[in-house]
Amino acid sequence: MKNSRLISAGLLSAVIGTLAAAGCASQPREPAALRAQARITKEQAEQAALAKVPGGTIKQSELNRENGDLIWYFDLTTRGSAAITEVAVDALTGYVISVATETPE
Repeated sequence: MKNSRLISAGLLSAVIGTLAAAGCASQPREPAALRAQARITKEQAEQAALAKVPGGTIKQSELNRENGDLIWYFDLTTRGSAAITEVAVDALTGYVISVATETPE
Protein backbone atom coordinates (compact mmCIF):
# COMPACT_ATOMS: atom_id res chain seq x y z
CA MET A 1 0.00 0.00 0.00
CA LYS A 2 2.79 2.40 0.94
CA ASN A 3 4.73 1.58 -2.24
CA SER A 4 1.67 2.23 -4.43
CA ARG A 5 1.28 5.68 -2.83
CA LEU A 6 4.92 6.47 -3.54
CA ILE A 7 4.54 5.33 -7.14
CA SER A 8 1.33 7.38 -7.53
CA ALA A 9 3.01 10.45 -6.03
CA GLY A 10 6.00 9.93 -8.32
CA LEU A 11 3.79 9.62 -11.40
CA LEU A 12 1.84 12.72 -10.40
CA SER A 13 5.07 14.68 -10.01
CA ALA A 14 6.29 13.50 -13.40
CA VAL A 15 3.01 14.51 -15.09
CA ILE A 16 3.05 17.95 -13.47
CA GLY A 17 6.68 18.44 -14.45
CA THR A 18 5.94 17.44 -18.04
CA LEU A 19 2.94 19.78 -18.25
CA ALA A 20 4.94 22.67 -16.82
CA ALA A 21 7.78 22.06 -19.25
CA ALA A 22 5.31 21.95 -22.14
CA GLY A 23 3.79 25.26 -21.08
CA CYS A 24 0.46 23.74 -20.03
CA ALA A 25 0.71 24.91 -16.45
CA SER A 26 -0.51 28.36 -15.48
CA GLN A 27 2.10 30.36 -17.35
CA PRO A 28 1.53 33.58 -19.30
CA ARG A 29 0.54 33.03 -22.92
CA GLU A 30 2.79 35.89 -24.05
CA PRO A 31 6.54 35.45 -24.26
CA ALA A 32 8.42 37.68 -21.85
CA ALA A 33 10.30 39.31 -24.75
CA LEU A 34 7.04 40.57 -26.25
CA ARG A 35 5.70 41.80 -22.89
CA ALA A 36 8.96 43.70 -22.35
CA GLN A 37 8.47 45.52 -25.68
CA ALA A 38 4.88 46.55 -24.95
CA ARG A 39 4.44 50.11 -23.67
CA ILE A 40 0.82 49.38 -22.75
CA THR A 41 0.37 46.87 -19.95
CA LYS A 42 -2.08 44.02 -20.25
CA GLU A 43 -4.27 45.71 -17.64
CA GLN A 44 -4.33 49.00 -19.60
CA ALA A 45 -5.16 47.16 -22.81
CA GLU A 46 -7.91 45.22 -21.00
CA GLN A 47 -9.52 48.50 -19.91
CA ALA A 48 -9.49 49.77 -23.51
CA ALA A 49 -11.07 46.51 -24.73
CA LEU A 50 -13.73 46.52 -22.02
CA ALA A 51 -14.64 50.12 -22.89
CA LYS A 52 -15.54 48.91 -26.41
CA VAL A 53 -17.74 46.05 -25.17
CA PRO A 54 -19.98 47.36 -22.36
CA GLY A 55 -20.80 44.55 -19.93
CA GLY A 56 -18.15 42.33 -21.51
CA THR A 57 -16.05 39.74 -19.75
CA ILE A 58 -12.58 38.87 -20.99
CA LYS A 59 -12.30 35.14 -21.62
CA GLN A 60 -8.92 34.98 -23.34
CA SER A 61 -6.03 37.29 -24.10
CA GLU A 62 -2.72 37.16 -25.87
CA LEU A 63 0.04 39.42 -27.11
CA ASN A 64 1.24 38.85 -30.69
CA ARG A 65 3.39 40.48 -33.29
CA GLU A 66 1.41 40.92 -36.53
CA ASN A 67 3.06 42.46 -39.60
CA GLY A 68 5.61 44.16 -37.37
CA ASP A 69 2.98 45.59 -34.98
CA LEU A 70 2.69 44.49 -31.36
CA ILE A 71 -0.97 43.84 -30.56
CA TRP A 72 -2.96 42.72 -27.53
CA TYR A 73 -5.92 40.52 -28.54
CA PHE A 74 -8.89 39.93 -26.26
CA ASP A 75 -11.87 37.59 -26.66
CA LEU A 76 -14.86 38.92 -24.76
CA THR A 77 -18.31 37.54 -24.05
CA THR A 78 -21.43 39.31 -22.84
CA ARG A 79 -24.21 37.92 -20.71
CA GLY A 80 -27.10 36.51 -22.69
CA SER A 81 -25.17 36.21 -25.95
CA ALA A 82 -23.22 33.34 -27.50
CA ALA A 83 -21.21 35.80 -29.60
CA ILE A 84 -17.48 36.31 -29.07
CA THR A 85 -16.11 39.80 -29.62
CA GLU A 86 -12.43 40.09 -30.45
CA VAL A 87 -10.83 43.42 -29.62
CA ALA A 88 -7.33 44.27 -30.83
CA VAL A 89 -5.38 46.95 -28.95
CA ASP A 90 -2.07 48.41 -30.12
CA ALA A 91 0.48 47.48 -27.42
CA LEU A 92 2.55 50.62 -28.10
CA THR A 93 -0.15 53.29 -28.22
CA GLY A 94 -3.18 51.78 -26.45
CA TYR A 95 -5.46 52.57 -29.40
CA VAL A 96 -8.18 50.07 -30.22
CA ILE A 97 -7.35 48.82 -33.70
CA SER A 98 -10.39 46.63 -34.35
CA VAL A 99 -13.54 45.20 -32.85
CA ALA A 100 -15.04 42.13 -34.52
CA THR A 101 -17.95 40.01 -33.35
CA GLU A 102 -18.28 36.35 -34.28
CA THR A 103 -21.55 34.54 -33.73
CA PRO A 104 -21.63 30.74 -33.58
CA GLU A 105 -23.67 29.02 -36.27
